[in-house]
Amino acid sequence: MSRSLTMVTSNIHKAQEVAAFFGQSIRLDHVTLEIPELRSDDIEEIAREKARYAYNHLHRPLIVDDTSFSIDALHGFPGPYAAYVLKTIGNQGILMLMEGTMNRNAHFTTAIAFADEKGIFVFTGMIEGNVISEPRGEEGFGYDPVFEVGGKTLAEIPLEEKSAISHRARALMTFRDWFMKNRNDSETDTNR
Repeated sequence: MSRSLTMVTSNIHKAQEVAAFFGQSIRLDHVTLEIPELRSDDIEEIAREKARYAYNHLHRPLIVDDTSFSIDALHGFPGPYAAYVLKTIGNQGILMLMEGTMNRNAHFTTAIAFADEKGIFVFTGMIEGNVISEPRGEEGFGYDPVFEVGGKTLAEIPLEEKSAISHRARALMTFRDWFMKNRNDSETDTNR
């Protein structure tokens, strides 16, 4: 019998990526909940507070995530404000900010926060790559078309492959290993 867990996010693409990552090992329910987001430069702190808020409203084992996109030449910008920057200036705005920049190094960091009656636990994962000068690819969402790893953008990598190598996958891998070892089925059954 697989274990059950709820992911709280308004982003259906994230929920699909996480469900693909877990496969049959963890049954993932998706819940949309408006969560006030703490303003901080620390994504672990942001994820922790999102998990606290969600757990206090749903009262069941759940995960939330927060992702930071940091570009070296822009001194770490947009960092934990990646979603806001994407919404306001988009990938084209990022590419305009980087025009003429030789240093294209960037990285994503994801913090997965798990909450249950025993507390809140945070797990992180990172992937390094570079920002390309023109978007490429049809898959993915967000910055995927402009973030390249090993010669391909995340948008050029099929979801199954991306869900095995991404920053979110790395955080999820650490979380899944901990979760399978530290939480039994009866503790994580959301239908009780």
